[in-house]
Amino acid sequence: MTAAGSPPPPAPETMALLADGSVDEVIVAAPDLQGRLLGTALSPEYFRERLLGGDGVGACTYLYAVDVEMETGPGYAYDPWQGGFGDLRLVPDPATLRRAPWRPQSAIVIADALWPDGSTVEVAPRTVLRRQLDRLAGLGLCALAGTEPEFLVFEENYRDAARRDYTRLTPASTYNIDYALAGTERLDDLVRSIRTAMAVAGARVESARAEVHPGQYEIVFGYDEAMRTCDHHVLYKTTAKKIAGASGRALTFMAKYDQGEGNSCHVHLSLRTTQGGLVLAAATGEDGSANSGERGGGGGNGGSGGGMSELMRWFVAGQLACLAELTLLYAPTVNSYKRLAPGAFAPTGISWGYDNRTCAVRVVGSGGSLRIEHRVPGGDANPYLAVAGMIAAGLYGIEHRLPLEPPRAGNAFAANDVPRLPTSLREAARAWRESAVVRAAFGQPVVDHLAYAAEVELAGYERTVTDWERRRCFERF
Repeated sequence: MTAAGSPPPPAPETMALLADGSVDEVIVAAPDLQGRLLGTALSPEYFRERLLGGDGVGACTYLYAVDVEMETGPGYAYDPWQGGFGDLRLVPDPATLRRAPWRPQSAIVIADALWPDGSTVEVAPRTVLRRQLDRLAGLGLCALAGTEPEFLVFEENYRDAARRDYTRLTPASTYNIDYALAGTERLDDLVRSIRTAMAVAGARVESARAEVHPGQYEIVFGYDEAMRTCDHHVLYKTTAKKIAGASGRALTFMAKYDQGEGNSCHVHLSLRTTQGGLVLAAATGEDGSANSGERGGGGGNGGSGGGMSELMRWFVAGQLACLAELTLLYAPTVNSYKRLAPGAFAPTGISWGYDNRTCAVRVVGSGGSLRIEHRVPGGDANPYLAVAGMIAAGLYGIEHRLPLEPPRAGNAFAANDVPRLPTSLREAARAWRESAVVRAAFGQPVVDHLAYAAEVELAGYERTVTDWERRRCFERF
C-alpha cells in the first residue's frame, strides 16, 4: 500500500458506516501541492468491494502538476503532458476513513498516490512527508506535531467575495479581539460548528480563540503523530471553508489578506523514540550546556526549554542551518512574503530563543512537553511539506552534530546581526533549487518539481496588473 507498509484497518465503528446505510458516498481524496484535498466520490458498495482490498481509484496525473487555478503546463519534473495525461491511482489509507465533517451522509478517506506499477508518486505531499518519517524511523525516532492555522472570516459569501474581486469585504468583527471574550459574537456560531464537526470526525479540539486581525480566529487540535496531524489539518481546512460557505460567509487562510495581521500556521514539533521514550529533554544529571543557566527562569508550556538534550540542540541547530534553503516549503506563494516582512509580527531573521515569539524557532515546554514551535509557516503552507522540511532540517543537524548558537533574548525582530530569511518567492525558490542539503534530503525530482511550481506561481503574478499598479501609475489630474 505505502512505502511504510500496509496501514492499519479502520476501527470497527468506522467500518459500520459502510454497512449500516448511514452514508451514501465515500470520498477518496488526496492532498495536492497546495494542500487541498482533491478526489472523487464512490458508492459505499464499490468502495467496500474494490478499494478496501488494496485497489485504488484512477485520477489524472495532472493533479500533482497544477497551480491554484488548476492550470497545468509542460515543465514539471513529473510532466502530465509527457505521459499523455494518463492515470495514477489513489489508494486509500483505511485508518483515515471517517464521516465527512461537513456532511454526515458522506464518508471521507485520505489516499496515497501510486503509479500504475505500484510505485509511489514521489512528489505527492504525503509521500514527501513519509520519506522523512522513514528516515527518522531509521534512527529509532518518530515525530509528533501540532499545527495552528489562523483564518479570517468575512460577512460576504464566496460568490459575493468573488464578484468584488475579494476586496472591500466586511470582517466578522470590527477591531482587535485577540483573546477577547466579547466582540466575537459574529464568529461564535461558525467556529462552534467547525469545532463540533471536527470533533465528530475524530480530531481532538484543544483550544480556540479570537486573534488580532478583525475577523481572525485560530482553532488548535491535539498534538498527534505527524502524518495524522497533517491529515487532520487538510481535512479541517476543507471543512472550515465548506461550513463557512453553507453559513453564507467566506473565510481565508491566505498568509496576508491586507495591511493588517497575517494568518500564521505555527507548527509545534517534537521527537520520541519509536517506543514513545523522551529524547529532547536532558536526562537527569546530563552534562553540558543543556542544563546551564543560559535558559533563564520559567517553566511549563510557556517556559524556558526545560533542559535540552544534546540531540535536541542538534535538532534546533539544524532548523537554523537549513531555514533559508527550506523556506519554500513554509512560504510557498508570492503572498507568503508579505507576511514575512518587517513590522508584520512574523519572523524575518533566522534565530531561536526560549519562549521568544520574536524568533523563527521558539523552544517551549519542559520534560515531556519540550518541543520547538516553528513560526515561519503561514496559513497557506502545505502541512505535509512544511513538517517534512522541519524533519529534514532536524535530521541534518543530528547527522552532522551541529553546534547550537546561544538563544536570543529580547526583540529578535530588531536584531541586525542575524541571517535573514528569503524576502521573496523567487529568492526562496533559488535557495531551494541550489541547496545540496535539499537535494540529499528530498531527491532531485522533488527539488525540480517544487521549484517549477514556484516558477509557475511567479509567472502568474508577474503577468498580472495589480490594483496597486493602477493606483500608482494612473495619471492624476
